[in-house]
Amino acid sequence: MHALILTLLVIVAIALIVVVLLQSGKSAGLSGAISGGAEQLFGKQKARGMDLVLHRVTIVLAVLFFILTIAITKF
Repeated sequence: MHALILTLLVIVAIALIVVVLLQSGKSAGLSGAISGGAEQLFGKQKARGMDLVLHRVTIVLAVLFFILTIAITKF
């Protein structure tokens, strides 16, 4: 059981790294650093298409990662 959970944890961790690296950056350079936070705060730029899918997959993989990490400490 421990080996199965550990294997799943490694697979989820690698998938989470890949999905995070596939996401596009929200700010570009110094101008993005100044105005990027305001756009995100007021919601002017909504995620669409592939960015939305990657965002949701990231959330699911992160939840799975935490669940598997907690499960591996129990066994």
